[in-house]
Amino acid sequence: MKKIILALVSVFAIAANAQVFNTSTGNVNFVSKTKFEEFSATNSQVSAAVSVDKGVVQFKVPVNSFQFEKAVMQTHFQENYMESSTFPTSTFKGKIKDLSAVKFNTDGVYEVVAEGAFEMHGITKDISVPGKITVKGSSLKLNADFTILCSDYEIKIPKNNVSSVSNSINISVDCSLSPKKKK
Repeated sequence: MKKIILALVSVFAIAANAQVFNTSTGNVNFVSKTKFEEFSATNSQVSAAVSVDKGVVQFKVPVNSFQFEKAVMQTHFQENYMESSTFPTSTFKGKIKDLSAVKFNTDGVYEVVAEGAFEMHGITKDISVPGKITVKGSSLKLNADFTILCSDYEIKIPKNNVSSVSNSINISVDCSLSPKKKK
């Protein structure tokens, strides 16, 4: 019985000491570009967390927080495309491949790939996202650029908008994370 108790205490001690970096003010931008039109939006209310011990990466993006240049675009995006009242968030939960290549205690820029489940518009797909982790002092910066297809997430583009809204959307992630304060 003592061995079981010691094992449980060890597991909880390791979990308590796991280093997690997080933010609630990360940035995600996207661009839709066709031959006739280009538009973009920015969201600076992205929550992100990284467990440097396990390489777990998580993002939560409130869909209604995307800001467009024109209010009418924002309304169409929320109501007609993303249906944000039904699907209020998009998420990514995954792991960093080859975590040992990232020296979290040494300043530098490290090329990484995160693999995991990306959920948007009620559809979840496994994706692989190339990116960079920049370690500087006691903070991390995450950057990634990738492309998704609206059709993969059952986001319907009305026929009369096909020339101005691309099925292919470029997404950029830029998040500065700090060590999570222990309670």
